[in-house]
Amino acid sequence: MKTLLLSASIALALGFAALPDVAFAQASEVRYIVDNTPITSYEIQRRAAFLQLQRRGGGQQAAAEELIEQALRRNEIRRLNINISDDDVAQAYQRFASSNNMSPAQMDQVMSQTGVTKQHFLEFIRSQMGWSQALGARARHDEGGRVSEQEAVQRMLQQGGEKPVATEYMLQQVIFVVPAAERGARLATRKREAEAMRARFQGCESTREFAKGLMDVTVRDLGRVLEPQLPPEWADPIKSISAGNATGVRETERGVEFIGICSAREVSDDTVAQAVFEAENLGNSEDSDALSKKYTAELRERAQIVQR
Repeated sequence: MKTLLLSASIALALGFAALPDVAFAQASEVRYIVDNTPITSYEIQRRAAFLQLQRRGGGQQAAAEELIEQALRRNEIRRLNINISDDDVAQAYQRFASSNNMSPAQMDQVMSQTGVTKQHFLEFIRSQMGWSQALGARARHDEGGRVSEQEAVQRMLQQGGEKPVATEYMLQQVIFVVPAAERGARLATRKREAEAMRARFQGCESTREFAKGLMDVTVRDLGRVLEPQLPPEWADPIKSISAGNATGVRETERGVEFIGICSAREVSDDTVAQAVFEAENLGNSEDSDALSKKYTAELRERAQIVQR
């Protein structure tokens, strides 16, 4: 599924100069509670400034509504055990700055001077990336969102296409486990250990041998994974390297980890057609928007929202 971040359509490079340099009050009060998640007046001010930056109206009421939806979605993301790492968020921030012809430092300045703040925008990015994954999971498990392999092939042929070809990966996941309570003290050390093991990676056959002398290291064979089915956070790193190599090390909720590419080959069969068909449908912005609205409405109906 395409990330929802770009759908924000923020013309930062064009609109920044026209916005006033506003000083925002720092006092903060809880205005809403969404299933034990507080939304403060300070956050509402930040989102109102964000809406202004996007050239959208609505003021503080619209900002509050957006933050209520964000809280609903964030709780659902947490329930689904979806984790967006700080590295993922930082990279998305840098890409967004670049797409607006800015350096990260210039983007920081925009966020500060418009009253949005960098931290608020980073949390917006994290929420959007997590929600994109939640929508993908919902669509894949929704009975109405799946087609059989045969149906996918039939529809593609009816549309004048041919059976698609996709890369089939055999993958291996290496996790250097860091308990949550020890994350602050041990994360940097574990990351160095993972980097050292990754540097020695020469193929999946020797990984378990390398891991034998290391504590709290898990090696998981992920089996056959088609390119359209790659997890969004790993897709680009995996596609950028060849078999026998490993992705860079990244922080996750489990600790630090990397993915080894055991093998990669081009395949074309009914399973590939199904995977490609579903990926293309999930990438349809109209379908994504409709699913997002339906999913959010369901979450709102079940939630307890209290205005203070």
